[in-house]
Amino acid sequence: MGSRQNTPNGCVELSGHNQTTERFLSNNIETAVLIVGAGPVGLTLALDLAWRGIEVAVVEIRGHGVPPPAKCNHVSARTMEVYRRLGISQKIRATGLPADYPNDVAFRTTFTGIEIARIPIPCRRDRYTTTEGPDTGWPTPEPPHRINQIYLEPILFEQAAATTEISIHCRSRFIALEQSDNGVVAVIEDLDTGNTHPIFCEYLIGCDGGSSAVRKSIGSQFHGDSVLQRCQSSFIRTAELIHLQNEKPAWSTISLNPRRSGNVYAIDGQSLWIIHNYLREDESDFESVDRDSSIRTILGVDDEFKYDILAREDWFGRRLVADRFRKNRVFLCGDAAHIWVPYAGYGMNAGVADAANLSWLLSATLNQWAPESILDAYERERLPITEQVSHFVMNHTHAMVKQRRTVPGNIEALGQEGNRVRQQTGRDAYELNVQQYCAAGLNFGYFYDDSPIIAHEPEPPPAYTMSTFTASTLPGCRLPHLYLESGCSLYDRLGPEFTLLRLDPGLDVTVLTAAATHRCCPLHILDITVPPDNSEYTHPLILVRPDQHVAWRGHTCPIDGLSLIDQIRGCTPA
Repeated sequence: MGSRQNTPNGCVELSGHNQTTERFLSNNIETAVLIVGAGPVGLTLALDLAWRGIEVAVVEIRGHGVPPPAKCNHVSARTMEVYRRLGISQKIRATGLPADYPNDVAFRTTFTGIEIARIPIPCRRDRYTTTEGPDTGWPTPEPPHRINQIYLEPILFEQAAATTEISIHCRSRFIALEQSDNGVVAVIEDLDTGNTHPIFCEYLIGCDGGSSAVRKSIGSQFHGDSVLQRCQSSFIRTAELIHLQNEKPAWSTISLNPRRSGNVYAIDGQSLWIIHNYLREDESDFESVDRDSSIRTILGVDDEFKYDILAREDWFGRRLVADRFRKNRVFLCGDAAHIWVPYAGYGMNAGVADAANLSWLLSATLNQWAPESILDAYERERLPITEQVSHFVMNHTHAMVKQRRTVPGNIEALGQEGNRVRQQTGRDAYELNVQQYCAAGLNFGYFYDDSPIIAHEPEPPPAYTMSTFTASTLPGCRLPHLYLESGCSLYDRLGPEFTLLRLDPGLDVTVLTAAATHRCCPLHILDITVPPDNSEYTHPLILVRPDQHVAWRGHTCPIDGLSLIDQIRGCTPA
């Protein structure tokens, strides 16, 4: 594995190792990409790279089979689209809560108390058939799925471990790195023996969480808001709780009362639960707040109620974004690059979006159809999106804190006045939270408006919010999904790399196909028919990237096909 050099036609080829590299390779690991961290983001990146034919090594400090923390209760639609392409979406969708367990979000005075509002969300049995409610009609073949990380991550790990191109090294800690024009040498510690050894790779990706050693090694620093809120989080087991509810079960139950507000998440639909106790502004120390008393107040149970704490997973709600996502051959993904309060499920899912973006860019240069300059697009595209989403989440955090702080003192009162207060509080809670639990905007609305590898137009991209968006084929936007006449999802027909959609089969696209062939750029031509009432597909030619974002559109082929092909693969014309 050596360095890459540009050829006269803009393709790339490998050259030999330098002497520094050769010193390390006789008895040590060599790989195209080294990923530090085998959480959902790191494993998804590994699987996507392997799907594109790239050799990957993953190092992880945990031992094989050690369960992950009980975090991340939601897999977004965009993440499920990635898993669909990798062939594992249905396996993931078949796991987690029972098929008929309501995925609703309920608002109650306590978990066992009076219900004041409910956001209906289809259970996985009904996900593709239910048409009523705010969380239906998703413009995708893969709606979101409620599943905890303790069930999601083992599926990803098993899939990665069975993939020929991927090697996973558990009980291994990243210590340091040294990079040159020819690659990266990472120093890895074997936690069982204490010995260290080098791994040579062409690129190294830090998916090692908020305290990322990779981020620190490249001098990248977090900036933003270090503490927006504090959450005392408890993972508990009790088979009794599910039977104490006065209403039908829900995936998430938000407890609102003036004594102690919090969230209760159903993990297995039977006996496993996560309880989030949101500390007040004057409660700065997790241990100073009585955990047991808080849990009982949120649940609305007495001292006779029995439960076991399986894990204490307290966390700070922050809004921190790294000032750089890359240094030469080293990149950051997920929490290593950004952390915030995981409202709208956009903690892990934002990291998977990073991974899906970086994977195709890396494979483009490693598979020798784009120069290394295409990698400049990663930070140019993902950093602005991260800033946008972090501010959405921060604003929502402030609104949630205010809601919990201002719960009326008589919300549990009997009689007409109590009913009036509960109705108003329920309406307010629904309106505030439906946007984060049915977050179509965060899934489908973001766009890349400053990318060097997109043929931008003067038209401004459509605005989006956490919950709303306007589908568009404007370059930089996600390709609007539709089902073809055959009933097949358009996304299932897209090629693995670039796809040129042609709505008029009579249009001559030779200029683009010849240019792509000349530049070694894979390009799949797909003729489709769009319903006449479709207002989103306004151009008969649409060039789609491997991540389903639009790179270019037109009514006819450009006169200079080489210039367009060179732009979308990150280089100027030869």
